[in-house]
Amino acid sequence: MRAIWSILAMTATVAGGPALAATAKRGSFGTTADGTAVEAVTLTGANGVRARIITLGATLQAFEAPDRAGKLADITIGYDDVKAYEAKPNYWGQTIGRFANRIAGGKFTLDGKAYQVTQNDKANALHGGVRGFDKAVWRITDVKQGAVASVTMVLVSPDGDQGFPGTLNVTVTYALDDKGALTIDFGATTDKPTIVNLTNHALFNLAGDGSPTGVLNQRLTIPASRYTPVDAALIPTGQMVPVAGTVFDFTKGRSLGDGIRDGRDPQIVIGRGWDHNWVLDKGITAEPGLAARMEDPASGRVLEVLSTEPGLQFYSGNFLDGTLVGKGGHLYRMGDGIALEPQKFPDTPNQPAFGSARLDPGQTYRHRMIYRVSVAR
Repeated sequence: MRAIWSILAMTATVAGGPALAATAKRGSFGTTADGTAVEAVTLTGANGVRARIITLGATLQAFEAPDRAGKLADITIGYDDVKAYEAKPNYWGQTIGRFANRIAGGKFTLDGKAYQVTQNDKANALHGGVRGFDKAVWRITDVKQGAVASVTMVLVSPDGDQGFPGTLNVTVTYALDDKGALTIDFGATTDKPTIVNLTNHALFNLAGDGSPTGVLNQRLTIPASRYTPVDAALIPTGQMVPVAGTVFDFTKGRSLGDGIRDGRDPQIVIGRGWDHNWVLDKGITAEPGLAARMEDPASGRVLEVLSTEPGLQFYSGNFLDGTLVGKGGHLYRMGDGIALEPQKFPDTPNQPAFGSARLDPGQTYRHRMIYRVSVAR
């Protein structure tokens, strides 16, 4: 699949004229089983950072960043081709919706009317139900290059899709600058009251995809003094508990290997590691604020995740069990990648204390998040 880079390199630059600092190149990524074409757009910054986005799931399929020596590595896990994404679907870099994370029983009520979403996590709805946005082929509406290179994709989710009310018109724009910042803008409008919670679900390994050391020696910081504990079905109990004195305290940074298998904490036992929502101290913000910082001391690569949303779901790849073969023939196991998903809190529609995920006609849902890569010297 590494050859796809050369295929894309031969694709004509989207906009004519002289070469610009950040480029966008559009090409094919294959076809789905029903014959639908899947496109890829590769965004490249002047510093060499590049991101490949495919229309299947509006997915961040690859994200390459340099180490201290300038050597590029893909820091996300995933698949090399469409067939694998369809045969063994996972949430690896996809755009997640209509509602990221879990809804208890797949049920919620709006204006006194009960709704049932398709259940795909035992009795619960996870990441939009059986056929969420991650499994749809989105349509490219715009590709730009210049100081910032970008691609915009759209999707129309009809009224009743997976049980959600209202026709939802969704946009996602990936934009890469020359300083290593990949901004992802989500937007949505509806014709009926509904609920919306969109995010990206990339799993990161700053040592590089398939690195034998995995992520356990890497450090994570989460600026959150509280988190939301879960029950046996991974549904929040409704509490917001201090992280101080627990393995959920990432306020000062800690090694990912420190606590991931600490069976003395019943929450770690329930999640098979971390699979919880942190209550970000910044709350909801007009501009993206820091949600997480990840650093690999060996390579020097640093990833900062910023968002306008109030929560961060940190998932330590607990269900990667060695049965899935990903990019480059890599066999993925627990510790080979972690997800840092900024979003509204899980099960918000059923937990008033968590705020609101409601979207009404005439309103526009917006979420801006940023993956910013750099190098620690």
